[in-house]
Amino acid sequence: MRSIILQLFNSSRTDEISWSNVLATRLVTAQRKLIIIMAREMHVLTALDAAKTQWYHFTAIVIAGMGFFTDAYDLFCISLVTKLLGRLYYTEPGSDTPGALPSNVASAVNGVAFCGTLTGQIFFGWLGDKMGRKRVYGMTLMLMVLCSIASGLSFGKEAKGVMATLCFFRFWLGFGIGGDYPLSATIMSEYANKKTRGAFIAAVFAMQGFGILAGGMVAIIVSAAFNSGFSAPAYEVNAALSTVPEADFVWRIIVMFGAIPAAMTYYWRMKMPETARYTALVAKNAKQAASDMSKVLQVDLEAEQEKVEQLSKEQGNNFGLFSSEFARRHGLHLLGTTSTWFLLDIAFYSQNLFQKDIFTAIGWIPKAKTMNAIEEVYHIARAQTLIALCSTVPGYWFTVALIDRMGRFAIQLMGFFFMTVFMFALAIPYHHWTLPDNRIGFVVMYSFTFFFANFGPNATTFVVPAEIFPARLRSTCHGISAAAGKAGAIVGAFGFLAVANGIGVKKTLIILGVVNFLGMVFTFLVPESKGRSLEEISGENEEETAADQSRQQHIRTVPV
Repeated sequence: MRSIILQLFNSSRTDEISWSNVLATRLVTAQRKLIIIMAREMHVLTALDAAKTQWYHFTAIVIAGMGFFTDAYDLFCISLVTKLLGRLYYTEPGSDTPGALPSNVASAVNGVAFCGTLTGQIFFGWLGDKMGRKRVYGMTLMLMVLCSIASGLSFGKEAKGVMATLCFFRFWLGFGIGGDYPLSATIMSEYANKKTRGAFIAAVFAMQGFGILAGGMVAIIVSAAFNSGFSAPAYEVNAALSTVPEADFVWRIIVMFGAIPAAMTYYWRMKMPETARYTALVAKNAKQAASDMSKVLQVDLEAEQEKVEQLSKEQGNNFGLFSSEFARRHGLHLLGTTSTWFLLDIAFYSQNLFQKDIFTAIGWIPKAKTMNAIEEVYHIARAQTLIALCSTVPGYWFTVALIDRMGRFAIQLMGFFFMTVFMFALAIPYHHWTLPDNRIGFVVMYSFTFFFANFGPNATTFVVPAEIFPARLRSTCHGISAAAGKAGAIVGAFGFLAVANGIGVKKTLIILGVVNFLGMVFTFLVPESKGRSLEEISGENEEETAADQSRQQHIRTVPV
């Protein structure tokens, strides 16, 4: 305060500037600084920022993370059973090869959930800022549970009916999954302390790796059990008997299993209190924020309603998403988070959804006609599980361990760089990797692209949007960023198959290498958020708006 008062009388060039204008300007500035100091010293927020790692942090990670476990399981398990769906519903009698989903049906089955996810991310992201994080959180989980079960119960014996209902329910499954992205990230960022916030948010996202791993393991167990109980000859031995009727239960069980972990965490999600930052900064209820966080932190916190009311009167931070002020402060940041997530997901989801096709192309998975229908599920699941175990899961946890040391920017830039290098290393000498003696080398190189996706932009693109935007727009901006990512996933899901069939796997891998390089370029638009409070990063405590600066400049140039 002493320095602020001194500034009121520390003006120069009195012959050119009106003393009254100077005093008015200095008073406005002083008032603004006092409000900023009060906001920064709001006890409930500073207590969260400075809190030591406690049990509630791990509880929040598990509760939010199980949603992501389910998200990944539901999104990627479909790639394990699409070959089986083709055999069940599209096998033509007398054909030399097993049935396969038509390209348009395969794209729809793989990609329709991403369409639902995109819309869900935008809708629930916006709703999370309007209604509160907790209130919307339960809606998304129940939708995921119901639609997981409904997807497995897709009715009908004819291909058209089964595929239509499967796509319908997977769209709404994706819609629920979409809401989990902005809400889980925002809740975890607003619960965490500033020292280990990146690790906590990344740990929630890292549960995605376990979800992918669980999908492969469940498919291995189910297919092995059914193959043991209902043995069948290979397709080339007896085409008619190679697909037993009981195989129809295999894909349904695998798809429905995703409802179990989601249902198990519903109660605990509903027990979580609303985040203090939403309650205090958006809902303007300091008493409730203090009460909630007192229980969480197990300390007594004072309700500071007068500080909240002072902040609500401050007009400099009340700009909307479509305002010029938002564009000035956060426009490039939003462009950075959306573009990098979009480019990442083109490559990441292409690799995940169609790795079975790549492994078949290089001969790592036996040819379909040499196996029965259930054996094929087993071999595909084993390949995906091996990739997840050796590269996908470790990559996530390297990010968790190092993100608060290296920083978000460095990890994202490094990840895109090595994804580019390894993709070109696979693509340029592609013929070399298809030779029988070099197939293991191909799998190792391919695994490295997954490792550096997860120890890189796949994690950081999720973390950063939850940190750099204001509280009242945080969930919305994260939802927009995530939706851009899912637009990339849709390009990957619908485009990869068509492109690979048209120009071949080699040229497709080159295209993905170029996409990764562009991701590295756009990373330079994303700010570093390591070690700072959310209010400091987002500029919610920014002292002067452009309008203020313009007005003061005008005052300085008005003659006496």
